[in-house]
Amino acid sequence: NIDFCKRMLAEHGDKIVLPTDCIITSEFSDQTPVKAVKVTAIPADMMGLDIGPMTIVNFTRIIMDAGTGIRNLGQDFIKDGVRKGTLLLTHSHWDHINGFPFFGPAFMNNSRFTIAAGHLYNAGGIENVLASQMANPTFPVPLEALQATLTFEDFKAGETWGLGAGVKIITAPLNHPNGATGYRVEFGGKSICYVTDTEHVIGKPDQTVLKLIEGADIVVYDCTYTDQEFKAKVGWGHSTWQEGMRLCKMAGARQLAIFHHDPDHNDDFMRQVEIDSRKEWQGTIVAREQMILVAGG
Repeated sequence: NIDFCKRMLAEHGDKIVLPTDCIITSEFSDQTPVKAVKVTAIPADMMGLDIGPMTIVNFTRIIMDAGTGIRNLGQDFIKDGVRKGTLLLTHSHWDHINGFPFFGPAFMNNSRFTIAAGHLYNAGGIENVLASQMANPTFPVPLEALQATLTFEDFKAGETWGLGAGVKIITAPLNHPNGATGYRVEFGGKSICYVTDTEHVIGKPDQTVLKLIEGADIVVYDCTYTDQEFKAKVGWGHSTWQEGMRLCKMAGARQLAIFHHDPDHNDDFMRQVEIDSRKEWQGTIVAREQMILVAGG
């Protein structure tokens, strides 16, 4: 029952383990997706994207996806006294939500988080999906045992809304099995886009993505494959770093963060991707574990 689960969490919560190494050995990350955006009120012209731990408090916190990396992010939230934020989910395939049950602040009764998704509006809702993931026999602690105040919101991909303090969230539907949502966060004249998981059509630039990323300072894009690998992966719902570069150039974006690496691509492979991509466009960077990017920086 719920009371029993709460007692077990209090006594043995540190013994619940996550399927990733405790010591990260990959320069380009062994974790499944999680990104965090901190939006400052002062100065008004600065917005940062953290790929990894957060260290600065008193910012608006926006988390994108809940892969295994959200566990370490949650530990940093606790250390830094962060008790509220918004979790925006691109979709609910397991690699994007399997870290949520290990997000420490969700177990604290003085925390408050909004969890939103744009692909389940007419398909049961995100609360139901997360509850199913945490139901017996797949997980010992049910969703309702979490002590934080959690608000679940389902919207239709393509909607736009504000988070307050001048923060604007723009969304768009992506081409991925079961649906996915791309995000654009705007604040103080700066913008960061998070576009994953999505598959392009060869020779046909995605007009929806182009509109979403137009003039963006940073575009974090699904670069799972190379163009050479892509033809054998059509239908898998992912894209390439070359397509991400082409889209960013067409949209006038300032920087592309190559992201969502194929697990079969080791560090040496990714270093070569970085060399090759920067030969073609200096606006590229390969996302790494605990990398921090600053929009306009």
